[in-house]
Amino acid sequence: MNGFEQAVAGYIGENNLRKIQSYRVGIAGAGGLGSNCAFNLVRCGFRSFVIADFDLIEYSNLNRQFYFNDQVGEKKVDALKANLLRINPDLDIQAVHLKVTDENAEELFGDCHIIVEAFDKAQYKKMIIEKFMDSPKLVVAASGIAYWGSSDDIRTERVKDNFYIVGDFKTEVGPDRPPVSPRVNIAAAKQADIIMEYVLDRHPPV
Repeated sequence: MNGFEQAVAGYIGENNLRKIQSYRVGIAGAGGLGSNCAFNLVRCGFRSFVIADFDLIEYSNLNRQFYFNDQVGEKKVDALKANLLRINPDLDIQAVHLKVTDENAEELFGDCHIIVEAFDKAQYKKMIIEKFMDSPKLVVAASGIAYWGSSDDIRTERVKDNFYIVGDFKTEVGPDRPPVSPRVNIAAAKQADIIMEYVLDRHPPV
């Protein structure tokens, strides 16, 4: 247990930290939701991840995603891995620079206990949800996180025991509804909080 993990254990207890670290989290998409949910989970003590995305970092990402100016042009998954390792240098991260599809999703995330749906487009959200919602894995998705204001409208919907959706379910990104940091980060933090509660309060150790 390194210094960071000792500090986390000081807050949540060693047993809880061990329980958290027994779970492997798959993150489908390393943009606003995925990158911010990832750093929240790392700060909670989660240690094992599969992160998949095919994008490169652009300046337009920096208003809401967990990247920095000097990383523009890099692969998102590689930059995110580097940033997360600065929080906890002992993370186990499989960073996959690849487009997640119906054909490869099971291979990518098959050994994960938890799936974070963090895509921008509705068809990919639907794909990853349908792929895993009937599995034993916890699936945490998001819908409706664009624009600013009305942040109290971002809520958690429990669809079934192992499937949750976060968002206001109406404010999708569009020409008049840009994605900005506050609401994106609120949704990503809620995704991470659902996962932490699910692991620590509702399920026995793995």
